[in-house]
Amino acid sequence: MAENNSDKKIDGNSSPLGDRGFKRYLITAALPYANGPIHIGHLAGVYLPADIYVRYLRAQKRDVKFVSGSDEHGVPITIRAMKEGITPQEVVDK
Repeated sequence: MAENNSDKKIDGNSSPLGDRGFKRYLITAALPYANGPIHIGHLAGVYLPADIYVRYLRAQKRDVKFVSGSDEHGVPITIRAMKEGITPQEVVDK
């Protein structure tokens, strides 16, 4: 017989929603590549949909964290900087 996980306690609380009575959301977006040009596909396919969803959840009074970042410290940036004889920061700033 399969075990029913819906009745298990989370962090000692009887509700799977925690002690606040609501879910928490963590939304992330893909890292933009700093070593290539940004194009409309980045905006339309990655950042805008995530931003819209986060704004929707916040309008619903949900507990939301939206995390993103960049690829500024990645290996491709370092390699390109070495080939061009400049610093990684100069590659990113172009």
